[in-house]
Amino acid sequence: MEANCSSSSACPANSSEEERPVGLPAPGNLELVFSVVSVLMMGLLMFSLGCSVEIRKLWLHIKRPWGIAVGLLCQFGLMPLIAYLLATSFSLKPVQAIAVLIMGCCPGGTISNIFTFWVEGDMDLSISMTTCSTVAALGMMPLCLYLYTLSWNLEQNFTIPYQNIGISLLCLTVPVAFGVYVNYRWTKQSKIILKIGAIVGGVLLLAVTVAGLVLAKEYWNPDTTLLTISFIFPSIGYVAGFLLALLTHHSWPRCRTISLETGAQNIQMCITMLQLSFTAEQMVQMISFPLAYGLFQMVDGILIVAAYKMYKRRLKNKHRKRNPGGAEGCHNKKSTSPKEASAFLEVNEEVAVTPGSPEPMDSHMTLEPTGHISSCA
Repeated sequence: MEANCSSSSACPANSSEEERPVGLPAPGNLELVFSVVSVLMMGLLMFSLGCSVEIRKLWLHIKRPWGIAVGLLCQFGLMPLIAYLLATSFSLKPVQAIAVLIMGCCPGGTISNIFTFWVEGDMDLSISMTTCSTVAALGMMPLCLYLYTLSWNLEQNFTIPYQNIGISLLCLTVPVAFGVYVNYRWTKQSKIILKIGAIVGGVLLLAVTVAGLVLAKEYWNPDTTLLTISFIFPSIGYVAGFLLALLTHHSWPRCRTISLETGAQNIQMCITMLQLSFTAEQMVQMISFPLAYGLFQMVDGILIVAAYKMYKRRLKNKHRKRNPGGAEGCHNKKSTSPKEASAFLEVNEEVAVTPGSPEPMDSHMTLEPTGHISSCA
C-alpha cells in the first residue's frame, strides 16, 4: 500500500518520481524452496520442543496467567516503547522509523523457545507466551502502530498480515500439540526426540538465518544508523524483559524465559508486513533492518546461552571444591532415576523463593538441582 507522509520531504512517498514498482520482485525457485524448508523446519522444531511440555504445568499457566501477563506487557508495552524511543532518538527517516516500530510491535518468535530450552528456562511458559503473543498481535499490532504514529503526524495505511499471523499460529500450535501428546503417551521416547530436536533445530535455525541473509543481499542498505539500532534493540529487549520479570518476583527460570521471549521477535512477520504495506523503492530503505535484527538477536541469544552454560559450570566447580568427597560418594551410591530427578526439580521449583524475596534460596540448589547433588546432599 502506498505511504503518504504529510509535511516530510524525507519520506520517499513525496518524491517527484511518477512511476514506481508496486512491490518487490516475485521470488524465484530458490526463495520458494527456502520458504518451504523454513516452514517444515520450524514445524519439526516446535514438535520436538512440544515434547518437553507437560499438560499439568501448561494448564497451571493458563489458570494462573501471571507469567503470561508479564510477558505480554513486555511484548506489547516495552518493545513498542523502546522502538519508538530509538526511532526518535536517532532521528530516523519516516519510513525507517516505521520499520523499527513495526519490529517492536511484532509478537515473539519461535527462536525464543530454542534459547529457553538451552538456558533451562520454563518451556511451558515460553510456548504459552509465544502462542498468546501471536494471538494478541491480531489486535495489539494495529493498536500500537496507531498510537505511536499519531505523534509523528503521518498518514500511513498499514496492512496487517493476518494470513501470516494465522499461518504462524498453525505452525506453532499443531506441532506443539502433537509433541505434548507424544510426551503424555511415550515419556521416554519424547526425551530422546527433545534432545535431538534441540540440537538439530539450533543448527538448522542458524543455517536458515545465514541463508536468508545471503538470499536477501540485494536488498541490504548499508545504513550505519539502522545497523546500530538493530544491534542494540534486541539487547535492550532482553535486559528490559529480565528486569521486569525480576521486579514482578518471578523465579530465575521464568526471568530467563520472559527475557528471551521479549527480545526475540518474529522477523518473518515483520518482513511480510513491510512487503504488503510499502513499495519496492521504500523497501530498499527498510528491509535491511529486520534482517540485521534477526542476525543480532540470534547472536545475542547464543551469547546468553554461552554465558549461562559457563556460569553453571563455574557453580559446579565451586561445589566440587567445597565438597571434595562428594564426587566419590556419588559414584559409590546408586544414581537417582529420571522420575526421582524430575520430582526433585519440581519440588525445588515450587519451594524456591523468588528473586525479590528477602530469603533467597541457595544458588546451588536453584541453578543446578541435578540428580547427583540431591543424592549426595
